[in-house]
Amino acid sequence: MHVPDGFLDAPTSVATGAVAAAGIALALRGARRELDDRTAPMAGLVATFVFAAQMVNFPVGAGTSGHLLGGALAAVLVGPWTGTLCLSVVLGVQALLMADGGITALGTNITLMGLVGVWVGWFAFRGAAAVLPKRPASVAPAAAVGAFLSVPAAALVFTGLFAVGGTVPVSLGAVAAAMLTWHAVIGVGEAVVTALVVAAVVAVRPDLVHGARAVLPAPELEIRTGAAARPGAPA
Repeated sequence: MHVPDGFLDAPTSVATGAVAAAGIALALRGARRELDDRTAPMAGLVATFVFAAQMVNFPVGAGTSGHLLGGALAAVLVGPWTGTLCLSVVLGVQALLMADGGITALGTNITLMGLVGVWVGWFAFRGAAAVLPKRPASVAPAAAVGAFLSVPAAALVFTGLFAVGGTVPVSLGAVAAAMLTWHAVIGVGEAVVTALVVAAVVAVRPDLVHGARAVLPAPELEIRTGAAARPGAPA
């Protein structure tokens, strides 16, 4: 999914850079409502895991590569705003230090994976969670649905961007076929990995999983977070 330098023309790259900058600015504000002293370390762990997972790249044709995105996983574990920041940091480090994704295409990659991947995954997770039983065991399968849908969604947006500003001599049909076909397969793997990781964390510390807060019983949430022990907290 990492887009290299020169794959899209300058106007398209500038436009996606502006979208990415606006998304990061909003995420910096939104993350304040998602993070506290307990969950801040989780954000670092999520970013590290996504960084490691994205290092496993393989070509999918038409000059692009495929790998796990991790957007839905980050959104479910630490919240969509914080997930956007995690993916943006990972992509920035990869572009600047690892030559993975172009520097001029950094805004495009953040838009595709840090915005589309995270938020499509989050809304799909919320939709699946709404129809599943309201219990912690439902968080992992709902996260798998979000992960599966987020990957082809990002690939579809990239195909649209290439249709508008693609510069390489590859037909739009070839790009669309390579991206959508392979990323549908990658989505299955992403769903499995996301479900396993989320299920493992929910089994041990469900209070640290942002997506599990709505289904965690209130007394258990208060005990694990220490809300009842804080001065001025309601009984």
